[in-house]
Amino acid sequence: MTTPAATQPGSWTEWRLLISRTTPAKSTTYTVKVKTGDKKNSGTDANVFIILYGNKDDTGIINLKASKTNKNKFERGKLDEFTVESVDIGDLKKIKIGHDNKGGSAGWFLEWVEIDAPSLGQCLKFPCGRWLDKSEDDGATERDLFPAQLQTKEYVPFVPYEITVYTSDIFGAGTDADVFIVLYGSNGVCSQQKSLCQNKREQRMCFERNSVDQFIVELEDVGDTIEKIRIGHKGGGLNSGWHLDRVEIRRLLPNGKGSETITFPCQRWLAKSEDDGEIVRELVPSDIFTEKLLKDGTLKQIEQEVEEPLEIHTYKITVFTGDIYGAGTDANVFLTIYGDLGDTGERKLSKSETNSNKFERAQEDKFTIQAVDLGIIYKIKIHHDNTMLNADWYLEKVEILDETTEELYLFLCERWLSTKKEDKRIERTLYEQSYDGERNSLGGSSLSLKSQDSNANVKNKKKFSLNGSAQEGSLIPYHLIITTGTEYDSSTDSRVYIIIMGPQKVQTGRLWLDLPKEKKEFADGSVEKFSVMGLDVGEIKKLELGHDGATPESSWLVEELTLIVPTKGVMYTFVCKCWLARDRGDGLTSRVFNILDADCVTIGHKILYEVTVVTGDIQHAGTDTNIYMTLFGSSGNTEEMRLEKNGERFERGQEDTFIMEIADIAPLRKMRIRTDGKGTRPDWFLEKIVMKNLSNQEVTTFTYSEWLSKLRNAKGALVCEMPAVINEEQMMENTTYTVQVKTSDIGGAGTDANVSLIMFGENGDSGTLALKESNKSNKFERNQMDVFNFPDMLSLGDLCKVRVWHDNKGVAPGWHLEYIEVKDATLDKTFRFQCDRWLAKGEDDGQLIRELACANNDILELKERTSYEIVTVTSDTEDAETKENIWIILEGKKGRSKEFLLENSSKKRKFTRGATDTFLFSSKNVGDIAAICVGHCPKDGRKSTTKADAYWHVREIIITEMELCNKYFFKCNAKIPLRNKRGDYKVFECAKVTESFASKARSLVPVKYEVIVVTGSEKGAGTDANVFITIFGINGDSGKRALKQKFRNLFERGKTNRFCLETLELGELKKVRIEHDNSGIATGWLVERVEITNSATGVTTIFPCGKWLDQNRGDGLTWRELFPRY
Repeated sequence: MTTPAATQPGSWTEWRLLISRTTPAKSTTYTVKVKTGDKKNSGTDANVFIILYGNKDDTGIINLKASKTNKNKFERGKLDEFTVESVDIGDLKKIKIGHDNKGGSAGWFLEWVEIDAPSLGQCLKFPCGRWLDKSEDDGATERDLFPAQLQTKEYVPFVPYEITVYTSDIFGAGTDADVFIVLYGSNGVCSQQKSLCQNKREQRMCFERNSVDQFIVELEDVGDTIEKIRIGHKGGGLNSGWHLDRVEIRRLLPNGKGSETITFPCQRWLAKSEDDGEIVRELVPSDIFTEKLLKDGTLKQIEQEVEEPLEIHTYKITVFTGDIYGAGTDANVFLTIYGDLGDTGERKLSKSETNSNKFERAQEDKFTIQAVDLGIIYKIKIHHDNTMLNADWYLEKVEILDETTEELYLFLCERWLSTKKEDKRIERTLYEQSYDGERNSLGGSSLSLKSQDSNANVKNKKKFSLNGSAQEGSLIPYHLIITTGTEYDSSTDSRVYIIIMGPQKVQTGRLWLDLPKEKKEFADGSVEKFSVMGLDVGEIKKLELGHDGATPESSWLVEELTLIVPTKGVMYTFVCKCWLARDRGDGLTSRVFNILDADCVTIGHKILYEVTVVTGDIQHAGTDTNIYMTLFGSSGNTEEMRLEKNGERFERGQEDTFIMEIADIAPLRKMRIRTDGKGTRPDWFLEKIVMKNLSNQEVTTFTYSEWLSKLRNAKGALVCEMPAVINEEQMMENTTYTVQVKTSDIGGAGTDANVSLIMFGENGDSGTLALKESNKSNKFERNQMDVFNFPDMLSLGDLCKVRVWHDNKGVAPGWHLEYIEVKDATLDKTFRFQCDRWLAKGEDDGQLIRELACANNDILELKERTSYEIVTVTSDTEDAETKENIWIILEGKKGRSKEFLLENSSKKRKFTRGATDTFLFSSKNVGDIAAICVGHCPKDGRKSTTKADAYWHVREIIITEMELCNKYFFKCNAKIPLRNKRGDYKVFECAKVTESFASKARSLVPVKYEVIVVTGSEKGAGTDANVFITIFGINGDSGKRALKQKFRNLFERGKTNRFCLETLELGELKKVRIEHDNSGIATGWLVERVEITNSATGVTTIFPCGKWLDQNRGDGLTWRELFPRY
């Protein structure tokens, strides 16, 4: 890619011929990488050659002599890199590679060859995976290889630049150092940094005093205008100091009918011991010399000065080291400054103008950098090289003053640059304090999303549609879990992809599942998880799984594949047990799976939210602690979700925006944020969090403006609750709760244990409240009333239950609780929760936790008759409306309703385009509505005179049962044909139910659940760890319960264990979470299944598992969420 003119055939003559053509350069540079296999005796001592074949010509035999990466080339498992120059052979079609079978060990196992052709914009991989050995395989010592289509990478082709470097004619002007160059176009577009010499031999030959050195370099096209260049050297060699006179860069004009030469004067030293000590210079153009090839074959020459070139600016940098123990560093520090017109490149901060010993604790160090005008500075990258004894560094902030414009830029850090502390990183990317643009390239990614940057932060919001609907072009998240088999040679290091297919040939395209950097392959027995964004294909019909491996070495055994579609609320599991390999099974490296062959489970519908977290702009506001969020809405609450830090999130004055999948509980009412107080910076100043529902664009704001900190918060709080604010309306009121706890008047009723309480109401739950500060000095004594006050809480509205428990500590932990009363000051209501039971291991059923229903909520008997409100939504499309009538029949668990006629009239039109119409009917109560029948009939019972293809296009129907106010949603999106006969109708199943608080409260009665846990029968399947379970139903969850029995060895291999848990009625069970604490000697556990029986109804729900809960197997998790199979 870089060629001194002296070694190029034809040199400048060749280049002059080039300018009269529109085709690429006649000379092309290829980078050839050769991978030797990792097998016994796979390396070779023979002389290796290669021939490249294009669609125009071939290169002839090229001997691969000097490897850039290894002194002893073609050794076992090694990667060798070579630079090959050739005439233009066109597009590469194949290669021939072989050896001369000479040397002590000539046999060679070749894995693959990769050829990068920048002028073509292609990087092709040629798989081999075979021996080139007379005594192995077929005895051949040369092979024809063809490119693997799936492994071909394409990019914008590079263009050739002729770079002429003039070294000055003064004493000591020459250099032996490695000289590099970077070209900058307009708007900050730049090329990669490229060394002008390919090896040390060329370095010794070039850049001598008064010499002119010419190079042809292939680099990225920086556009029509080169606004500046950066040229420098790396300071190596005996005589590294260099006095550069000027640089000339010649390139083709865009139409190829000529060239232009741009001159960049320097006339300064690039030497540590001369001038200002800088070894990097930024140069701006002075004149442009243009040669145009006219139609008559003559050259027209034009020379002109550059008008208004960019100015050289002086930047004063002040680096503030923090005032904490061990903050200073002795390491070398490097800085790169970025502006909207370009960057400075990496500069070493070597000479402090204020201190001889720089970067010491609580010290300010000033440096001066000269660079071409960067425009508005918005970002810096700062790092150290981790050398010397005291390398760790706590950086407070960096200030940059542009002396030309007198603009001051502030970059806050307040973090360690250390391999031992915090996140163990020695490089930080910092954004200017007032910068509100895109922030990217900040760290690892939890989601490989095109719409998010590498920090999983949102990038261009306009470019992608991120709602959960099935509209054309919308993107949704897909989660995949892939289990590799455990047979010999099951693993693969190939690149894996998936294609998801819907109806009518709609599909996602190839979605690549790239492993994280620390993982090299899909290892035997491994479980890998991926999250990708892809086209919403509607109803999934098939999916294709494959890899790009083209050699026998790339065989892969897929054990199991799971696809989760959160916006649809479904999970598909395929038991594959199939090879994807050229030399195994049917020889296929990809396979299509039909969705009908999958085990399908409903996991709960999720909505995509754009979440913006704003950290306060005060000193030390940023954090690296673990942050957890729980959301509460009108339809329930989410589980606690961790907000991933992902590199640079949650730093001082920063707004971090990312996408989250949230349960469909809108409208939101409150948010609970909890930190665990761990990490090197456990304190966090949270300003606010903004949630934007991407399906309906509703924005909800939660404001806190306070510390979450044991030290900086007046109450030492690590938990906060914030009310939702929607359209400037606060969704919850503040209140004070007074909790009265009455201990029973029986022997031994009092307790010395620590008691905790959670209250549940129509607006969610209170979180855990520790009952510590009572009006009595010795609380929870026999026949005593203890009073606790909880001010400044969000009102939960009407309460339905409480969960109360103790930790069984103290001399006499057993406790007999009579009742609990809770008063809400805002509502001026008191709620009573009767107990009259023991919370003691040695009494009653031995449980330490009780759920108590509110005695205020009398159990309602449903009446025989009720009213139904029917709301119809006509589609907003052409020809959607109708002038005729609609009829509906409800099908419920208690029977079928009569026909409800939704009448239209000429005076008051219904069912117009985009209209929402409401009707009210009295009827017998049909119970929970499962489906509706919808028909379309003429008015007044007359025969239809309209055309036969008349329809009513209905988008949605919502039915509300008026006694308990339960809402039933039917997503229709269908055409209902106009028919005279009542037998012609369409049936729609209920898509979603919103159960009212009154309905939930009436069903809260104590129920005993029998829990059966079956341990697998494989070797080592049993566990000694402590096991816990949480049961989730439509009425809430059981809380985390320990599965224990006295004097029994539980959860042994092949055994079945039974437990009895009492809780308030959970309704239909949705899932269970089973986990262990990883304590004991043998902690790994294979759970076969969990069965739960409601003793009141006799209904048994089975939750299959068949997975290990083991840190050393599979995905390493010690918990599983299990969903029911019916």
